[in-house]
Amino acid sequence: MVVSESRGWFGLALIAGIGWLFYQLAPVITPFVISAGLAYLGDPLVDRLERLKFFKWRMSRTVAVLIVFLLITASFVVVLLIFLPMLRDQLAHLVNKAPEMFEWIVGTALPWVQAKLGFSAFTLDAHSLTEALKSYWKEVSSALVGVVGTVSRGGQVVLAWVMNLVLVPVVTFYLMRDWDKLVEGIRTLMPRNIEPVASTLFRQIDEVLGAFIRGQLMVMLALGLIYSAGLWALGLDIALIIGMAAGLLSIVPYLGTLVGVVAALTAAVFQFQDVLHPLLALLVFGIGQSMEGMVLTPKLVGDRVGLHPVAVIFSVLAGGQLFGFLGILLALPVTSALNVLVAYMHQRYKGSQMYLKESALVEED
Repeated sequence: MVVSESRGWFGLALIAGIGWLFYQLAPVITPFVISAGLAYLGDPLVDRLERLKFFKWRMSRTVAVLIVFLLITASFVVVLLIFLPMLRDQLAHLVNKAPEMFEWIVGTALPWVQAKLGFSAFTLDAHSLTEALKSYWKEVSSALVGVVGTVSRGGQVVLAWVMNLVLVPVVTFYLMRDWDKLVEGIRTLMPRNIEPVASTLFRQIDEVLGAFIRGQLMVMLALGLIYSAGLWALGLDIALIIGMAAGLLSIVPYLGTLVGVVAALTAAVFQFQDVLHPLLALLVFGIGQSMEGMVLTPKLVGDRVGLHPVAVIFSVLAGGQLFGFLGILLALPVTSALNVLVAYMHQRYKGSQMYLKESALVEED
């Protein structure tokens, strides 16, 4: 009994020590966690390329890793050269147009809605609300500009970014090349009496995490691109901001669509002052939702059970609060592991004598 309690306290102390170490070494560990995440995402494609045969020649692991590595690098280059400049321009446009949009919402849109809904008893001080919104937006935009200026002037920050840009690709390449060896090495180091159960749990964690990262995140990205492309085709000035925000928020069912529709309708009415463009914006989101239900989710996620949206949101916020950016990166793997462990413990409890005896007592009564 004493030995069991000692092991329990030792386990708690070990977990606390690891948490403290992660907190202290967060800036150093972060690029390695990013590399591990990229290697995890790329490993299934590497394995698939390894199984391909070209006549009698089978692709080696190194060649497969090199191809996947080049694909990942090309994706980041496209984002840096095309996506970020567009996003920067649209953010600048939004910053400049926001005060005018605030005036239109408070002075025109809200009074029209108030009149149509018959809220005559509700009084709205449009001038005060507009000035408050302008003041708040000015503070937010100034803070963003200040942060960008500080980062651009900080020599240590720039040096850290350069080091990460060099370190992350190198570590990602080697982790992706040796991923299967690392997994097998961890499995062989487990005590033989717990290895079968632990391997099963790790396989379930991989399925849950894979269902979310390789499935749900791809759905979110695809929806963001669909919404952005559709709104851009309509000529909306901030199409990329609204579209990608709606895609990212689709992690919570209906939230991304709701926020995207409201933002797109508001921006379309403000920019075009007609009825056609808001209707076309609704059509864009209708097409996106149809593609999600009929194509994206069945093909990319399937019937695999992923993480609950509330659990994802809480884990990301809690991880960011505790460990900063490193906590955000580790939130999904940790939540996946806890999700599988809780399900395993629940299953063990349902098969335990404690549960069965309680159910037997209820039957006797």
